[in-house]
Amino acid sequence: MTEQTIQEGKTLAIVSYLTFVGLIIAIIMNLERRNPFTFYHVRQMLGLIIMLIFSNLVEAYVNSWLGTSFWIVTFVCWLFGLFYATKGEARPIPVIGEKFQEWFKNIN
Repeated sequence: MTEQTIQEGKTLAIVSYLTFVGLIIAIIMNLERRNPFTFYHVRQMLGLIIMLIFSNLVEAYVNSWLGTSFWIVTFVCWLFGLFYATKGEARPIPVIGEKFQEWFKNIN
């Protein structure tokens, strides 16, 4: 990605990390622009939302301590993604970020 592409998509990439509503806003606003930097972070955030749902299900139906542990991991990954979106880098979330890019490759 070029520096111009990153700068054009940086704001929407950051917005995508601001809850589920921010993700929807970033997707809708980026449909016309088709900025690859924004879509990269949209795919990361979509994966984080799935991780959050999983952690909530584990907490409710399996074990509250295990679910809380998953939630903390999800939160740290969210901070990681938000930090690199703000910094203007397309770095994947540790361990599972590349899988998110692979699973949601149709979002572009």
